[in-house]
Amino acid sequence: MTETTEPLGEVLRDGERAGLRYVRQLRHSPEKVWRALTETDGLRHWFPTDIVGERVAGARLSLPFWPEGLELASTTDAIEEMGVDPDSYVSAGELRVWDPPRTFEFTWGMDGREELTDLLRFELEPTDDGTRLTFVTWFGSPTGNTDSAVGWHVCLDHLAGVLDAPEPPADEDAAVVVQRVMARSEELRPAYAALLQDAVESSS
Repeated sequence: MTETTEPLGEVLRDGERAGLRYVRQLRHSPEKVWRALTETDGLRHWFPTDIVGERVAGARLSLPFWPEGLELASTTDAIEEMGVDPDSYVSAGELRVWDPPRTFEFTWGMDGREELTDLLRFELEPTDDGTRLTFVTWFGSPTGNTDSAVGWHVCLDHLAGVLDAPEPPADEDAAVVVQRVMARSEELRPAYAALLQDAVESSS
């Protein structure tokens, strides 16, 4: 599967909140992209967790990390550093907007801690040759999170590659995604660290 490196996300500010907006042009229908964003069989190939819960606004969600991704020691260490219960590795969230196949918005929290709760919003717009996907994440931390910024960039690149493949490769599981995020972190981390730092300084 071919990897792509799309432009960096755009930093957003709303008072003390920091966020990032990523835009991807995908050569697939909104319906196909929607399935990859919301269904277990699609999420497994690019998203860090499954998304379990009723698909209705206001519903509580469980976001269990894929076991094969957690087998990587560095992934386990990073999650433990966040203070997440090492025996569960299940995050909690709330479905805020469910409007298929246009808008999917939910919170992703770690152990109920506000500073570790992000808001994720996916917006799909049909285009002449596919779908314009706009992904916005608002961080729980006012300064943003470089690791998350890098991770979302790589995951969205990976999503595009999965959609372009005739069939999802059998070996393209969560461990593969995590390995690629780790491999490309060194490449992207300096750029995102600088981007987020500039946004903090310009807002102060």
